[in-house]
Amino acid sequence: MFSKIISGSLLGVDAILISVEVDVSNGLPYFSMVGCPGSEVRESKERVFAALKNTGLSAPSARITVNLSPADIHKEGTSYDLPIAIALLLSCEMLPKGCTDNCLIAGELGLNGEIKPIRGVLSLAKKAADEGTGKIIIPAENAREGAVIPGIDVIGVSSLKELFNYLKDPAEYPLTITKVDAASLLSESECSEDSMPDFNEVHGQAAAKRASMISAAGFHSMLMTGPPGVGKSLIAKRIPTILPPLSLEEALEITAVYSVAGKLSSDKSLITSRGFEAPHHSLTLPALIGGGTNPRPGAVSMAHRSVLFLDELTEFDRKSIDSLRQPLEDHIVNISRANYSVTYPADFLLICAMNPCPCGYYPDRNRCNCTEPVLRKYLSKISGPILDRIDLCVEMTQVKLDEMGSTTENESSESMRNKVMKAREMQKKRYAETAYRFNSEVSGTDIEGYCNLGDKEVKFLKSIYEKFSLSLRSYHRILRVSRTIADLSGSENVLKEHILEAVNFRPNFEYWRNL
Repeated sequence: MFSKIISGSLLGVDAILISVEVDVSNGLPYFSMVGCPGSEVRESKERVFAALKNTGLSAPSARITVNLSPADIHKEGTSYDLPIAIALLLSCEMLPKGCTDNCLIAGELGLNGEIKPIRGVLSLAKKAADEGTGKIIIPAENAREGAVIPGIDVIGVSSLKELFNYLKDPAEYPLTITKVDAASLLSESECSEDSMPDFNEVHGQAAAKRASMISAAGFHSMLMTGPPGVGKSLIAKRIPTILPPLSLEEALEITAVYSVAGKLSSDKSLITSRGFEAPHHSLTLPALIGGGTNPRPGAVSMAHRSVLFLDELTEFDRKSIDSLRQPLEDHIVNISRANYSVTYPADFLLICAMNPCPCGYYPDRNRCNCTEPVLRKYLSKISGPILDRIDLCVEMTQVKLDEMGSTTENESSESMRNKVMKAREMQKKRYAETAYRFNSEVSGTDIEGYCNLGDKEVKFLKSIYEKFSLSLRSYHRILRVSRTIADLSGSENVLKEHILEAVNFRPNFEYWRNL
């Protein structure tokens, strides 16, 4: 007898529906699985047969053929165990016909019949809801995650026996539909941010704190240079606290990435705050960008809508640093291999920190003995194209003793975030009819039209362009940063003082002369 169950497969952070077809026919005992299954999927035969036996449901001694359709898509993961088992029971007429109609089923089976959690449930639930599927049956540990998607009934199950009883007689063995109010989860998160680090704990470093606020307001990438112990990491860790709260759409996007990566804890159904991804400099290229034998999101995707902090930037492999060029421009990562191609989101705020030289104390020649060849080799890790994509560069120095006041004298994260949100609101209105969201995204051909420059400002920009022999990209970068500074001051027009401040955040090319 033939039966079919709807399940799903992941392609990047999206999902597609997969038909799990099982045919049981007379003949010598034989099990065949077709439809481009990966090694994990092929191993499901052993898990399914053992789970059925240990649940008290015997597999038939017959010719069994399993097809995963469409057959031209490579199938990976363990989520096909449960639909294969249920389809097999349907084909043996151990379950009533039609009990799985309009239902998506996914889950991994343990040998004892336990149903274990899987990756990517949020994407599967969203795809099922978009396709009009009325119900999704998934592992109990994933139920709250799937339930954040409205318009679909989510049922969590803990064992194969429990699901078998429910499908056979739902009236006698009912299962609860899981409900989650995603909007209330976001509201609760906003009320519980008191324990987060605060900018009022950072003494001195006024320029770096100002640059952080500009970076958060316009989503501009930033690089901090300075000797050890000046507070580069301290400031970077507090930048998420001045970013606006997540919208529901952003929260779902981040949660989908975490779910696909297998990093969403079972007690958390929704990521409700912006993250801070700080990978060690020894990480591999696939760990940074994504990919691998079984493709997973990399650090740039885990930092989607959040902060990616690269500490000790020059210690990263140059190939890894240069691989950030495309994600910084397109906000996505395309992973292409011989047998698959996936796309991961990568719309992150890049924050970098580095020492000015290998010993960390250049240009203080009383403490730094680095020669010019050593400095040249040190700086060569950062290519010109990457430096050209960093909008804000801040040189930090040691904090003076008289700047070490009480925390009440420093501006708090809440105050800075309020200013950032006002600037973001101006950008939202300005770009309402366009594809742009932030000043950092505006193309070079459009940015001048959004700056409302006067004659004095145009003349000043021309003199800067000629004096510093700027490239067009550098020129447009100054305009974008100037536009954000103007937004922070509540000005519709970009004034000379805004441009002058933006110029001060350009890289010190006297220092970068060796690039």
